[in-house]
Amino acid sequence: MTHTPHDLHAEFPDDGLVLHALKLNSTHFKLRSDNYHEINREIHRIEAGIDAASDERVEALKKSRLTLLDEISGMITTAKGAKP
Repeated sequence: MTHTPHDLHAEFPDDGLVLHALKLNSTHFKLRSDNYHEINREIHRIEAGIDAASDERVEALKKSRLTLLDEISGMITTAKGAKP
């Protein structure tokens, strides 16, 4: 578990088992999850003053993070619906 804000487990606190299963069983989910974490860490580093970036760059990163979060949310919903 990480202390970076907006970690997927923090965003979906009731879906830890689904997140784990998707990461193990879906290459598409794993790629999206890894991409989300990479962007999220970059935003966190900028907001913490570790890295510098223009306002436009930060906004673009946040839009990308939100798009990925929406896609991941849909994948979680689908996976939960597929359970017996």
